Amino acid sequence: MIRIVTAIFPLLLLAGCMSQPPVPAVDRSAQKATAAQPLGPGYYTVKRGDTLYRIAQEHGLDHRDIVAWNNIANPSAIKEGQVLRIAPPGPVEASSEGAVTKPIASGAVVESRSLDQSNSTTSTETQANGLLKREPRAGKEPYSDEAYARLNGKGSAEPLKAPETKAEAAPAAVVAPDDVPWMWPTSLKVSSPYNDTGNKGLDFAGKAGDPVLAAGDGKVVYAGNGLRGFGELVIVKHNATYLSAYAHNRKILVKEGQQVSRGQKIAEMGSTDADSVKLHFEIRKQGKPVDPAQYLPKR
Repeated sequence: MIRIVTAIFPLLLLAGCMSQPPVPAVDRSAQKATAAQPLGPGYYTVKRGDTLYRIAQEHGLDHRDIVAWNNIANPSAIKEGQVLRIAPPGPVEASSEGAVTKPIASGAVVESRSLDQSNSTTSTETQANGLLKREPRAGKEPYSDEAYARLNGKGSAEPLKAPETKAEAAPAAVVAPDDVPWMWPTSLKVSSPYNDTGNKGLDFAGKAGDPVLAAGDGKVVYAGNGLRGFGELVIVKHNATYLSAYAHNRKILVKEGQQVSRGQKIAEMGSTDADSVKLHFEIRKQGKPVDPAQYLPKR
């Protein structure tokens, strides 16, 4: 009898284990990571092989701005799948904890009024077409007569400038704020022209040590060899619209953050990360490569 019980007991135990369904496993970390990622424009998800410098170049930005916007301690330690802010924070940003932060406005216009003055009309307000108009607010754009007139439209209050001064002003040619007086970065001939599907700039064949010149006034936003395929690379930011890039140098003569002048020698031609001595030159508009020949003066 004892032998029979001993033989049956393990079978009953095994049947009880088999009848109980397993507990489903849920990957909470993946759900949490997905829910934490911000949505909408102004963000970029890091892909395999990306560097902070390449992301900044592709979007026409200074990589130090991306570091500041994302509180990055180590710029070389970004990871695949990481979501980065690639646009400056707006006037009001709500954090994930619910706290609201506002940037400090510089040069804000302070409006003064007497204690008994009506809230419906002030010295800086004007009534036009039944709508209440005000001066441009700080944080939108710097105050100027042009900005004031543009926001108020035709028929609104005149800018705060003496009439005789406006009458004396002679008409002048309007220059777009993003225009750059370009020059050629070298006197050498073009060895390989721009191509939409291949070469995203102009190549100039030369000998090691030939001077590489800044094609316009600007600020050096990158100087180094952290971008694969470009070797020793210099990137100059000319304004909010245009960048220029100078690749495959033998020696870089400028530093990040340095202001350079049009025609200044910024590097020496070389063959770093290239099969021959050459200068690869790019102009980027809003981060996108354009044909430099359309912007450089005719030779």
